[in-house]
Amino acid sequence: LGRLGRPTMTEPIKTQKTRVCYFYDSLMGTYYYGPEHPMKPHRLRMTHSLLSSYGLYKKMQVYKPHPAHYQEITQFHAEDYTDFLRRVTPDNEKEFLTQLGKFNLGIYTDCPIFSGLYNFCQLYTGASIDGACKLNNGQVDIAINWSGGLHHAKKSEASGFCYINDIVLAILELLKYHARVLYIDIDIHHGDGVEEAFYTTDRVMTVSFHKYGDFFPGSGAVGDVGDQKGKYYSVNFPLEDGIDDKNFLAVFKPVISKIMEVFRPGAIVLQCGADSLTGDRLGCFNVTLRGHGECVRYMKSYGLPLLVLGGGGYNIRNVSRCWTYETSVILDTEVSDYIPYNEFFHYYGPDFKLHLQERDMENRNTREQLEKYKQKVFENLSYLEHAPSVQMQRVPPDYFAESDSDGGDPDVRLVKDEKRREHEAEFYESNKDQDSSSAYTAISEDEKRVRQPMPKSSPSNGKQGWGSESKNAPGSESPQSGSQSPFSAGGGSSFGGSGVVVPMVPTPATPESDSNATHASMSTSRPQASQENDRDNLGTLSKQHSSMDIERTQ
Repeated sequence: LGRLGRPTMTEPIKTQKTRVCYFYDSLMGTYYYGPEHPMKPHRLRMTHSLLSSYGLYKKMQVYKPHPAHYQEITQFHAEDYTDFLRRVTPDNEKEFLTQLGKFNLGIYTDCPIFSGLYNFCQLYTGASIDGACKLNNGQVDIAINWSGGLHHAKKSEASGFCYINDIVLAILELLKYHARVLYIDIDIHHGDGVEEAFYTTDRVMTVSFHKYGDFFPGSGAVGDVGDQKGKYYSVNFPLEDGIDDKNFLAVFKPVISKIMEVFRPGAIVLQCGADSLTGDRLGCFNVTLRGHGECVRYMKSYGLPLLVLGGGGYNIRNVSRCWTYETSVILDTEVSDYIPYNEFFHYYGPDFKLHLQERDMENRNTREQLEKYKQKVFENLSYLEHAPSVQMQRVPPDYFAESDSDGGDPDVRLVKDEKRREHEAEFYESNKDQDSSSAYTAISEDEKRVRQPMPKSSPSNGKQGWGSESKNAPGSESPQSGSQSPFSAGGGSSFGGSGVVVPMVPTPATPESDSNATHASMSTSRPQASQENDRDNLGTLSKQHSSMDIERTQ
């Protein structure tokens, strides 16, 4: 314990009754990159089917994400690039030859144009933003979006099968309520898009464990540490072929433990790319589900708001195995090694087992090399000031925009909670599935209340300021002086202006604003039953007022 009797960040914090939400849209698995392309969104359908067959959906709040709006996407991405993604289709791509080369898309790149491309980006990006909003509102402890984690996309460029960087947009949302956000990437490829976006800020630390050398994207050397205010806030741990569970965890846990001690984040984003698993089509590691899942378990044990995302993974059978197992880890639920019958049961033959075995392959990571890199990372971290402070400001509001496909003006942001509901494809066996045994699927009392309209002048949107977070939460010390602008980020990126505008931390909420916030709590992705009750109640009130008006007239 620290001097104030609070838990220190050197050791994980044990928590109880973790509240978990999960975002899924059945359309996500229907998009198709092409017959020869290794990226298969179909893996999302397989993952959802497998975790459903294990009954894991009963222990989570399951939501359909909203499609990310144009104005949400352009919080990071350039408008001309986003406009291009909205317009281009397989039928008209020949009309955009100049833009295809400029933005690195098309048949001669690894980012093809396919049907529904922009809608696909909207869905996986909206799910990550929704998860960040749920964490900011304190409605859940962990949010899961296996469709997200596309970490290679740049501000004005597609890269590595990634078009929109949902991770950057989710982190920007988290920064509205957390002074510092930690991003961890265990994909076999370096998380270059996220690192580049936050390369010059000290409010986001990016940590990547990846294959380095003659391997895409070719970045992520141990000496790449950030720049300007962000110097030493980029951490890279390069690895060689064949690393196994024991060696991977031997570097992962001590490095993360030191980072948690030094950086003291308020929230964590964990990218769980499954191409670091043994047997991947594009990968060359020898990590099993147990080793991969142990990273998730370790980060969960710190008890901080945690956004868990997908990423790479090109053996679709192993991807669905991995993300299903890690969902069970998050839920503290033991699952059988024998895969239950599901829609894609035949994919898992001939053994039909969940867990993978390490392959007989050479581990080119020597103990001396791993120790050398670990000590270098510790040395870089020693140059940092502990827990950098920022200025307190009012938080920008959260708005959830109507989908572009609804026919309205795409440049007008509309608040539309009806879009945010429990996914219709979720099949509860009976009403008793919402009992105490699956408490996390039940609608909370707060969400059952009819929301009162909030004055337009109030910026709280049902959330407390960062300064009013729980005093016992790690990393919740009050921010100090910093940039004068409420949207200052310590300068743009040194990579051709690819840096992001980082929102500042809000001021502590006053008792009056807390009261307004309670009545105006924005229930992002509220369950459908609650919305129907709201409409019924509001309809009854409307009829009563109409009757009174008629009587007065008579």
